[in-house]
Amino acid sequence: MFGLARNQRLRRIIGPQMWEAAQQWSQTGKPARVFTEFSYQTKKRKKGGWERERRVIAKAEHIDGKENPRFVVTSLPAGQWPAQALYEELYCARGEMENRIKEQYSLFADRVSSETMRADQMRVYFSAVAYVLMSGLRRLGLKNTELATAQVSTIRARLLKIGARIQVSVRRVCLSMATSYPWAPLFAQVHAQLRATPLPAG
Repeated sequence: MFGLARNQRLRRIIGPQMWEAAQQWSQTGKPARVFTEFSYQTKKRKKGGWERERRVIAKAEHIDGKENPRFVVTSLPAGQWPAQALYEELYCARGEMENRIKEQYSLFADRVSSETMRADQMRVYFSAVAYVLMSGLRRLGLKNTELATAQVSTIRARLLKIGARIQVSVRRVCLSMATSYPWAPLFAQVHAQLRATPLPAG
């Protein structure tokens, strides 16, 4: 399964579905999707063309007053994966995976400008460990909060990359935030939830 670049021939094939999506959008003002599928074969069979017809899933979408068609070619059977389920549940999951990879860049995974490959490898390791910690923070500390599904960059900017005064004594570490810090209640909630989370056995 992979994305298929749209062209005028494909657009003509899904003309009725695009019209239907446009009608739904005009009635509701909300994005409208209509799914369909058809057999398709490229006209040129040489130099990368298709030797036979293949199953193509089409998403005829109308959003913000404009068309947004998408196409996916697949070898998966219709009985196992109907058109809408294949696109929304299987194909779109690839995009969600890419989002997780992009989050690594917020943790400096792209900072690989050291003189040696070993040093760059260590930087990527640090980034991976940081992501694991951030994922745990999101899963345990941020559950039932407005940042429960936030991107790493948002969590970092609101909870970690902040100005504060740290005082360390024999018995405790005291963190003093500015009175103007807008996320102090959320910070306190996250702290309480992490303290209440039991440590794993062993």
